[in-house]
Amino acid sequence: QVQLVESGGGLVQPGGSLRLSCAASGSMFSYGVMGWFRQPPGKQREVVATITTGSGTYVADSVKGRFAISRDNAKNTVYLQMNSLKFEDTAVYYCHAVARPRGTATAFTDYWGQGTQVTVSS
Repeated sequence: QVQLVESGGGLVQPGGSLRLSCAASGSMFSYGVMGWFRQPPGKQREVVATITTGSGTYVADSVKGRFAISRDNAKNTVYLQMNSLKFEDTAVYYCHAVARPRGTATAFTDYWGQGTQVTVSS
């Protein structure tokens, strides 16, 4: 019912920038907190940044000062601006959101994107 479609990943040099986008399809749903997770090769998945509907944010210490998260509630889209990229930022980045049917007060359900590859290499 809800699908998260990511875009913007790719290959970038150290010190470069990328901007990831995640659009949530499903106009019959209301969306709560949205965010980004990543899984480096050979490591566990970790949270990168999250953002509420009121634009309150959390950013992991490992990317604080370099990454910024934002959202467009009208478009049900969340963004991740990544600057000063490092080798250790190489990972599959996953979009995450919670949603429930519009006009209801039921529990939120978790949704995940399929992931987009970000590779930082010289």
